[in-house]
Amino acid sequence: MARRLYASSPVVDGLPLLAEPEFWAAHLADLYDGALVESFGVDVADVEVMLDRLADKAAWPMFRIPLAGGHTVLVHYNNGEEYTSTDFFLVHPAWRANELVLASTDADRIGPGLCWAELAALLDAPGDGEGVTDPHARLLLLLPVLGDTNVPAGAVTRVQEALVAQGAAHACEPLARRLLKGHPMWGAAPWSYDGDERAWICEGAHSPRKTPLGDHLPASHRTALEDCLTPWEA
Repeated sequence: MARRLYASSPVVDGLPLLAEPEFWAAHLADLYDGALVESFGVDVADVEVMLDRLADKAAWPMFRIPLAGGHTVLVHYNNGEEYTSTDFFLVHPAWRANELVLASTDADRIGPGLCWAELAALLDAPGDGEGVTDPHARLLLLLPVLGDTNVPAGAVTRVQEALVAQGAAHACEPLARRLLKGHPMWGAAPWSYDGDERAWICEGAHSPRKTPLGDHLPASHRTALEDCLTPWEA
């Protein structure tokens, strides 16, 4: 089953890793063909070293993306003795540890957890507290959660700009297109917006978004969550 946030786990702040050029090639390794690694502008051997660091059982990197109203997306490398996974949680202090799992590379494979419209809305969203605020870094961190069969043409340009901003070659459009095809554990799926529920719904077989996100939360919490994820008129 999907991992949970464990208070006793050896979590370390992953923010310093974002400054290391090979981090992005390692973080996104599952999404692209290995032949494209050179598009990141890094050495393959350095990427392998970074992959080992991300899988360190003594130090589990976690990245915090602060959003409005106290909501936070956590990107959590979970490096247990038996299993490893990368888990993406949406949390809020008022939820009493009932974090929402957006995606997980756990054996049960949970995803996709975001459509393009939601992801794009989160990139420039103001946040409460410290964490990853740069829109380019947010986009690349959250790309593994994405799985949308209807991404607009401009998404390729936006991903390409994010890659270049993080050190990739300018001629990285093939890599950008590949990264938008979805994680191989769940791929891309159709999404539709439910106006009554004010929520995006995913048709993916492994998606946690087949029902409105946070539909078990109290009404006030659910409204705040909806406002956080859809700060625009769908």
